[in-house]
Amino acid sequence: MAQVIDGKAVSAQIKEELKGKVAALRTEGVEVTLAVIQVGDDPASSVYVGNKKKACAYIGIRSLSYELPEKTSQEELLALIHELNGREDVNGILVQLPLPAHIAEEEVIGAIAPQKDVDGFHPQSVGKLCIGQPGFVSCTPAGIIQLLKRSGIEIAGKECVVIGRSNIVGKPMALLLLRENGTVTVAHSKTENLKEVTKRADILVAAVGKPRMVTRDYVKEGAVVIDVGIHRMEGNKLCGDVDYENVVPVCSAITPVPGGVGPMTIAMLMNNCVESVGLQGK
Repeated sequence: MAQVIDGKAVSAQIKEELKGKVAALRTEGVEVTLAVIQVGDDPASSVYVGNKKKACAYIGIRSLSYELPEKTSQEELLALIHELNGREDVNGILVQLPLPAHIAEEEVIGAIAPQKDVDGFHPQSVGKLCIGQPGFVSCTPAGIIQLLKRSGIEIAGKECVVIGRSNIVGKPMALLLLRENGTVTVAHSKTENLKEVTKRADILVAAVGKPRMVTRDYVKEGAVVIDVGIHRMEGNKLCGDVDYENVVPVCSAITPVPGGVGPMTIAMLMNNCVESVGLQGK
C-alpha cells in the first residue's frame, strides 16, 4: 500500500514552527513584513493572493497589499518595487504572476532586491542556488524537499528524475535534489525514450503541465512519485500531472492532488519571509 504524503499536515507543522519564530522575533522588536503586489484581477491569482494573506495572518507576519489595476504601466510597477526595496520595514516583496501582457516579467523579477526576493526567482537567488550559497529558493521545489525529508524518504544516493525544466520548478528542483546528494536527471519534451528514463527513478517529480500524463508505464515499482501539476477538469474536479489511481498500485509513496505539493508552496513562502530577517542582518 503506497504511503500518501500529506502536504496539508506537513505544511501545518511548518506553519506552527514559523509561528513560534515570528513570536520570538517580535519580542526582539522585529515585525516580519511581506508586501504582496497583484496587477489586475485574474481570478486564480486573487485566490493565491488571498491564501498568502491568510497564511501571513495565521503565522503573525504583517502583510501589505497592493492591488493595482490591469492598466498599470510597467514604469509604475517598477517605481512601487523600488520604493518597497528601500523600505526598512519591508522584509519580503512578492509580485503575483502572471502579469498582464504589456509588462515584462523578467524585468519586474530582476527589479526586486535579492535580499527581499522571497519567491526565489531573482537571477541572483538562482545563481546562489547553483553554487551552493545561502539565499532564497523557489518555494515549490523547497517544499518538495521538506515533504520528502519529513516523510522519512532518503534522497542521498537515489536516482531522481524531474520531468520538466521550468525556471520556477524543474531547474531549481534538480539543483535541490543534487544538493541533497541525489543522482539527478532532468527530462523534458525533447527527451527520447522518456518512459525508459523515468522508470529508472527512485524519486520521480512530475512538473510537466499535462493532466494525468504520468501513468504506471512511467513508474518503477516502489518509486516515490511527487506530483507538482494541478489542473481543473470537467465538473470542477482537480487532478495532477500523474494519473493517481493508475500509479498508486506500483509506487511506494505519492503526493495527492489536491493536498500534496500545493500547501507546501505557501508554507515555504512564509518560511522565506522569516528567513529574510536573517539575510537582511536584522
